[in-house]
Amino acid sequence: MAKAKPRVAFFDFAGCEGDQLQIANLEETLLDLLEHIEVVAFREVKTGDEPPYDIAFIEGSITRPQDEARVKEIRKQSTFLVALGACATIGGINCLKNFHSEAIYRTQVYGDRARWYDTYPARPVGAVVKVDAELHGCPIDRSEFLRVTKELLLGKRPWIPDYPVCVECKEVGNICRYDLGRPCLGIVSRAGCKACCVTEGATCWGCRGLAPHANLDAARYVMEDIGGFSREEAQDLMRLYLGWTQAPL
Repeated sequence: MAKAKPRVAFFDFAGCEGDQLQIANLEETLLDLLEHIEVVAFREVKTGDEPPYDIAFIEGSITRPQDEARVKEIRKQSTFLVALGACATIGGINCLKNFHSEAIYRTQVYGDRARWYDTYPARPVGAVVKVDAELHGCPIDRSEFLRVTKELLLGKRPWIPDYPVCVECKEVGNICRYDLGRPCLGIVSRAGCKACCVTEGATCWGCRGLAPHANLDAARYVMEDIGGFSREEAQDLMRLYLGWTQAPL
């Protein structure tokens, strides 16, 4: 009798679902993955939901009272729960609304129909239920998703880089954004993205969250004294993805 495959599920809360789309777009690699797992819930690609789950991936932030009951039930049905993407791991862009009054963001988002919808300040998944692993980024890196999934299936603790994006920038030979007169959060952001945004000519917005032991005092010195950016400019950049951390940069 063939051994049952691990039961894997994907769920979405408040977010663009771009992380699940990254997984659906694995193409031929996805077929290899499906040889080792049974997908029992994944709204973007199939109907139905068949708990319990060996691994549940959750994308999106918790932004409504009813989200809490749903994510707690998923947690109850899951052996391992993985936060998937910036909105799930660090609150992400959804947390921008936390800096405004409820009346303002209700009006901006829902207009004259605001009273029809439930909403409250955004939170990452880990603020409501225990999370066993986090896959960072906006969107996630597909190769990292495959590696972390393989490690979970093998019973290993997933390895996630604990150093800043600056390390990867130097590895690929990028010119420091500060030498070009541009602000960048690679100095305090968790690596693992291969510095893709900087390599493509943009800057790091910190979508993978703060690196463990990020030196915010040194970052403040770099941004203000070397880069010449104001405290307000630094805070605006931090709030784009890192609003939940309320890091005092």
